[in-house]
Amino acid sequence: MNDTKRYRLCKWALVAATTLLSACTEVGSLKDPDVIQPGLTPATAVGLTLERMAPPHRRVDVAVYAYDDKTGQQKPTEGFSSFSKAVGQGSEAILIDVLKDVSGSRWFNVVERVGLQNLLTERNLIDQTDRTYRNSPRSNLPPLRYAGIILEGGVVNYDSNTLTGGIGARLLGVGESLEYRRDEVTVALRAVSVSTGEVLTSSTAEKVVYSTLLRGEVFKYVSSNKLLELEAGYSKNEPVGLAVRQAIELAVLSMIVEGVGKDLWDFANEAEERRVLANYRKRYSTPRLITASEELASRS
Repeated sequence: MNDTKRYRLCKWALVAATTLLSACTEVGSLKDPDVIQPGLTPATAVGLTLERMAPPHRRVDVAVYAYDDKTGQQKPTEGFSSFSKAVGQGSEAILIDVLKDVSGSRWFNVVERVGLQNLLTERNLIDQTDRTYRNSPRSNLPPLRYAGIILEGGVVNYDSNTLTGGIGARLLGVGESLEYRRDEVTVALRAVSVSTGEVLTSSTAEKVVYSTLLRGEVFKYVSSNKLLELEAGYSKNEPVGLAVRQAIELAVLSMIVEGVGKDLWDFANEAEERRVLANYRKRYSTPRLITASEELASRS
């Protein structure tokens, strides 16, 4: 085989490898990020379930003071230390957004407590202005709305590399490989009665975070003194922020269902209530079996 034929063979192999890589990528994922327009957070399956949920018999007043990252985990890196956290530090904003989305804001009255000091400062400024410039003897502001339930919890666990692996093959200097990594994030959510301090409901939810790397390469001598080396690859990391949101959405759904079961609140329509409970039990009440790899990882 002459040099021209060897080169054409290697070129054909690389084209085949890159074609396979392209088939596994999303359309437009390799575009220049400067021209990608911003968009809203994509809707998830559980998020749509919450958004389309039937309204309650009466809205529930809740307050969220904090929903912190309690894992202490740093972002997993290889070869150097990282000071970045594994998960975002604004999970309370996600929780509030999820609560407001439930049944189009018909389930929960969420009162502001994360920025309570800012709110009180602004109200005090209004009162002082009224007294100074309008000679108002008393405050003209209505009283702040209070909540009967406080929602507590946070991101309680982040496990890196709970499962890693890969597969690859090479023939005559042309090969492909696939590598993957699995992380897990866990959130906890509990509803606490303000009047008694009793924990009314408590739920935990977890979400798997996958990362994959697909790579194709050619390393071949096209003649005794000419080496052809080509490489193409594509990696995809599931956004951790979106995974945290999905876990929080499931925790909120679990809290609603558990509260209905304990007669803390109920749906306006009994038929819708039975349907929601049946769908939840069918989807999430089946115990998840722990695999051998997970059992080994927990023991180690």
